[in-house]
Amino acid sequence: MSALFQSIGDGWRQIVSRRMYFVTMILVPLLSTFFFVDLMKEGLPLKVPTAIVDLDHSPLSRSVTRSLNAGELINITHDAESYSAALDLVKKGEVFGFFIIPENFEKKAYSGEETTMTYYSNLTFYVPGTLSFKGFKSTAVAAMQGISETTLTMTGLPEDMIGDLMVPVNVNIQQPGNPWTNYSIYLSNSFAPGVLALMVMLVTAFSICEEIKRATSTRWLDRAGGSVVIALFGKLIPQSVIFTIIGIGMQAVLYKFCHFPLNNHPLHMILAVWLLVVACQWLAVTFICVVPNLRLALSLCSLTGILAFSIAAFSFPVEAMYGGIGIFSYILPIRYYFLIYIDQALNGIPIFYSRWYYIALMLFVPVGLLGVNRLKKRLLNPVYVP
Repeated sequence: MSALFQSIGDGWRQIVSRRMYFVTMILVPLLSTFFFVDLMKEGLPLKVPTAIVDLDHSPLSRSVTRSLNAGELINITHDAESYSAALDLVKKGEVFGFFIIPENFEKKAYSGEETTMTYYSNLTFYVPGTLSFKGFKSTAVAAMQGISETTLTMTGLPEDMIGDLMVPVNVNIQQPGNPWTNYSIYLSNSFAPGVLALMVMLVTAFSICEEIKRATSTRWLDRAGGSVVIALFGKLIPQSVIFTIIGIGMQAVLYKFCHFPLNNHPLHMILAVWLLVVACQWLAVTFICVVPNLRLALSLCSLTGILAFSIAAFSFPVEAMYGGIGIFSYILPIRYYFLIYIDQALNGIPIFYSRWYYIALMLFVPVGLLGVNRLKKRLLNPVYVP
């Protein structure tokens, strides 16, 4: 126990010895939280810049244009003369899509001839592209429905029958957990912990590999009684305390001040963030055991932390990924934290049904301990390879 306490003291002294630890452990996670909250404070991006290509210039085409512009998702900022001109606006990034009304649109529509409205969305930018697509589709369906109702009315059908023909099935949409369709509820609760996980891995890798770089690893082991396990726990415990406090602070910002849904006891999410910190630390230890080199370990942790934003299924479901890619999501601690967040904070189900996610986070510790003997050999013979 004396060796452990001595090692913990060395861990605290290492943290306060350099300003870099203050920046990466405290400033970066907190600033990223406020950044994401402020970036998506509207909840849902509204009034996406789009263009209209009106080749008909008729009362009906102008009515469709007004309907497009009246929606909450679409803002027609450009009136293009042709398809090529509208496509150039998309390439320049001035609009995220455009809507084409063909020539003789009104004439064909009211005479019963076939006519087509075309819309293009730039899905390179997923959120604005999707929103513009949704706005275009809603207006196009409403316009064609209105034209069909007018045509059927002219044939003498009663209004009740026309209504049943136009909308045979009424759809009642329920959105449990996020009835406001607030993107920030999902993304801020994903990206902010993702940044925290990235910082945990980088600080862990740097603090351990720095001992090898500076050739102080032998003294570090001696002060831990020669036990690499005690040395690692002594170094990581102070870091986990700080990161857990910062993680709880991030949750306080999201759930207390931003009033995001928290439909279960706060301790469930506090436990999750603590386990996330510990799991990320020992995942970094696993990488260090494989490549006990400062540059390579930091590169591997950075790559894993950055790819987690895509592979952990924050915005794209794992089930729809290629199998060879989706399987990597299950080796990322942030993936299990995200699943716990969905179950506990959004859905508010009993913690019993999320037990496997908590256990998965715990398993990163024994996995990291498997390679400590390899790490100990490098610590006893510190050779820095730039």
